[in-house]
Amino acid sequence: MTNFEDAREHMITDQLAARGIRDQRVLDAMRRVPRHAFVPEESRAQAYADRAVPIGSGQTISQPFMVAVMTEALLLKGTERVLEVGTGSGYQAAILAELACDVISIERRPELAETARTALAARGYTNIRVIVGDGTVGYPSAQPFDGILVTAGAPRVPESLKQQLSATGGRLVIPIGPPELQRLAVIVRDENRFSQSLRENCVFVPLVGAEAWPGGG
Repeated sequence: MTNFEDAREHMITDQLAARGIRDQRVLDAMRRVPRHAFVPEESRAQAYADRAVPIGSGQTISQPFMVAVMTEALLLKGTERVLEVGTGSGYQAAILAELACDVISIERRPELAETARTALAARGYTNIRVIVGDGTVGYPSAQPFDGILVTAGAPRVPESLKQQLSATGGRLVIPIGPPELQRLAVIVRDENRFSQSLRENCVFVPLVGAEAWPGGG
């Protein structure tokens, strides 16, 4: 039987801290959240592996290191409202909820949204709302967001997400590029000016929606 506590600690020390994750709040959040509780029963032995794990519906739970990199890039202090695009398993939303005040997560697939709601409720989270919809157009009724994190690869930065950032210091973290390989982009807003920096190479499932890749199903 897998010892999940030991596996989680090895994930923190060997996959995250040893590879440059320095934000102690991020490390502590990922130590608190049981990753195995957000993957299907048949995949739980692989929950802490250094890779993405399938969760059904053609989607994955992201590699732990990439979860940490993207979360750290938001520079969360605890008071922020954060939008997540692509709920998936709910694991990334749980990490964000440990670090921010309010999290809204949008998932286009109703079956994944419901599974994530169940997993998050079982862990007692009350500061996360999971909504079914097209995350590429954001969630205008709750804007502005101090941070926006996108967990799928987009061909370009959706304009709607940029415009829903807080005017002073709002941060958007999103994988940009073709389906076979993306770069992690960090966009920072200063009033009507946006700066962008490119970070790690990554491979995510495609971001589907009105302001990203076309697709259905």
